[in-house]
Amino acid sequence: MKGILDLLNSDMGKSIINGVSGTTGAEQSKTSSVLTMALPVLMKAMERNAATPEGAQGLMRALTSKHDGSILDNLSGLFDGGVDSDVKTDGSKILNHVLGSKQQGVQQVIGQKAGLDANTVASIMEVAAPILMGVLGKEARQNNLSSQNDISNLLGGMLGGSSAAQEQSFLEQVLDADGDGSVVDDVAGMLLGGSKKGGGLGGMLGGLFGK
Repeated sequence: MKGILDLLNSDMGKSIINGVSGTTGAEQSKTSSVLTMALPVLMKAMERNAATPEGAQGLMRALTSKHDGSILDNLSGLFDGGVDSDVKTDGSKILNHVLGSKQQGVQQVIGQKAGLDANTVASIMEVAAPILMGVLGKEARQNNLSSQNDISNLLGGMLGGSSAAQEQSFLEQVLDADGDGSVVDDVAGMLLGGSKKGGGLGGMLGGLFGK
């Protein structure tokens, strides 16, 4: 199973970055930075939600119906002429469901790290959320996943499994952002102070910001 950051480095990932950039008007490099942070954060939030039987069942229903991976079958069509408003509306609903009251804080933190305003980050995440759900749906279908444990293993595996505590802590810090900006310094210190360059989320994020 490929990790979510491996996906972003693939040909499909580059198509997604280019398409989202074209749709939102954000620079490709900044779009890439946002997606590199936002997709793991969304998956970590889903992992939290799927820790309860009800949350896992809800996610499983979504992945076996609307978000079964078919959105990935025609990415060029998805982005050609701009993403359909229905996709953006769907993305907004996904973000509200997954992040809830933490959505604004998450977007603020990611925006400050990527050098974009929170509204642009929100637009990028709205387009990316249904695509991420499609990626998870495709994995679920190909691997015949059905149980709460299956879903947790899928999310954990794509996040890097037993990844470094620092990387997991980063995701938790961003998810616990309350929108007042105070967490930004904590996250910046965690990413830029003491993280070794290397594989995984911490290394990639550190590399993205030139540290």
